Amino acid sequence: MKTAILLMAHGSRIAEANDAVNEIARMVKNFAGYEIVEVSFRENHSPTIQEGIDACVAQGAQRILLVPYFLYLGAHVQEDLPKEMEEARQRHPGVEMAMGRHLGVHKRLAKLVIDRIEEAFSEKGWS
Repeated sequence: MKTAILLMAHGSRIAEANDAVNEIARMVKNFAGYEIVEVSFRENHSPTIQEGIDACVAQGAQRILLVPYFLYLGAHVQEDLPKEMEEARQRHPGVEMAMGRHLGVHKRLAKLVIDRIEEAFSEKGWS
């Protein structure tokens, strides 16, 4: 069964700000070897979530894991993204869809924050 991963980000009016999630998607595809990895945005940028789902289906996905690329469990993650998935299920009834968890609180994120702190200390010459 052909599976797609759809990263769903918030989106920014500043186009360059949206490039980061595209880079993450490329890394996910390369590191994990998933055949289909697409990016979509909740607002302010294209492709929309519905367009992202359509792109996965167009590539032959029979199931799609929708992954919220969000730090916090806010209204988008709790309400808007599940509604988007339900809308897509109506349009693609033969495609299995599931929602993964948002990034949230994770020790790897804490380690990343520590890395960024240490980088800043080094750049400033602080000990």
